[in-house]
Amino acid sequence: MQTAQAALWVVALLVALAIAFDFMNGFHDAANSIATVVSTGVLRPTQAVVFAAFFNFIAIFIFHLSVAATVGKGIVQPGIVDTHVVFGALVGAVSWNLITWYYGIPSSSSHALIGGIVGAVIAKSGTGYLIAGGILKTVAFIFISPLLGFLFGSLMMVAVAWLFRRTRPGHVDKWFRRLQLVSAGAYSLGHGGNDAQKTIGIIWMLLIATGYTAASDTAPPLWVIVSCYVAIAFGTMFGGWRIVKTMGQKITKLKPVGGFCAETGGALTLFIATGLGVPVSTTHTITGAIVGVGSTQRASAVRWGVAGNIVWAWVLTIPASALVAALAYWVSMLLF
Repeated sequence: MQTAQAALWVVALLVALAIAFDFMNGFHDAANSIATVVSTGVLRPTQAVVFAAFFNFIAIFIFHLSVAATVGKGIVQPGIVDTHVVFGALVGAVSWNLITWYYGIPSSSSHALIGGIVGAVIAKSGTGYLIAGGILKTVAFIFISPLLGFLFGSLMMVAVAWLFRRTRPGHVDKWFRRLQLVSAGAYSLGHGGNDAQKTIGIIWMLLIATGYTAASDTAPPLWVIVSCYVAIAFGTMFGGWRIVKTMGQKITKLKPVGGFCAETGGALTLFIATGLGVPVSTTHTITGAIVGVGSTQRASAVRWGVAGNIVWAWVLTIPASALVAALAYWVSMLLF
């Protein structure tokens, strides 16, 4: 009985850590949802975070749990996962998030979590239990999602410039200040729909591994789904202002029309990825869209040095979080 109770406490603590990661994910990625709408002056920061948090949460009613299924069942074979693996994965992801948040680098919480899972599993049993298809799909979208964001953002900007070429700039600005609320809401919807599901996936993985949920179940318990969407919404409300400055001001200067095009391009990319069940980085997506919008004006409108530093953070995220996760796994085995 005591052993069963101890196991239950371990599972409860890991679930709490996962939900805390989800909160941090919203906190860390709040900038992705609100940077453009704040930097263009359409909403004040306090208004923007509440606005974004609302759309983060209502994504629960719109998107199928395809991303959660990929994370929970499509990255590693369920039989190899145990509490030590989940602990290592979460510690690796949280550590990388804290480091990049401290330095104001808009890295990917999503890929930090995937890297954490991979690192902990390799530390336990090598690469044989990894599911190549799920990992390759996730890694491919490290490059595909910013490219799609870039493509959609730049095409939107070109199309809008052509459609409104005879309209006075003042009228264009007035209309797109209103339309940017629509695009910001759509982007926040995509952010919630993709990012909350990653944490749902790792909790689902944990519950399957510990026998609290059957591997044959098509969805995790409802309390897991609701808890994760609430956590990411609250994380967004508290926001990450260091990263807002980088995303909204340092890469390129945006006007409402540019903000609309970047958010719309980013939202389209997130909707596509979530529909395909791919856990993508909202950071990568919106950065690509912002760069795409800036590049349609002139190449010098984009601060390529800042964008380059961000790309280096993307490249390092999975191996760095995997390394920390492997170390955390070994520490867990020694302590518990």
